[in-house]
Amino acid sequence: MNPDQVKALHALMSKRILVLDGAMGTMIQRHQLTESDFRGSRFAAHPHDLRGDNDLLVLTRPDVIRGIHDDYLAAGSDIIETNTLNGTAGSAAD
Repeated sequence: MNPDQVKALHALMSKRILVLDGAMGTMIQRHQLTESDFRGSRFAAHPHDLRGDNDLLVLTRPDVIRGIHDDYLAAGSDIIETNTLNGTAGSAAD
């Protein structure tokens, strides 16, 4: 984050509670994505199953992630995040 963004967040937090997006995994599951969705063309030859590695969807199905973010913003979220689901080596290995 750049200093202007940090300053803006601090200013908002001094006035009210900010809302962070919610259950990203649940929202992704609603799309009933297939192994092919997770692989896309970029990971088509990957040797392991990728279904469930939700962080890949930013690369293979950015439309899905953008739509979920748009839904959270429309519902009043102040902050949205991505690529935190499998943020550890152990989780990514699953």
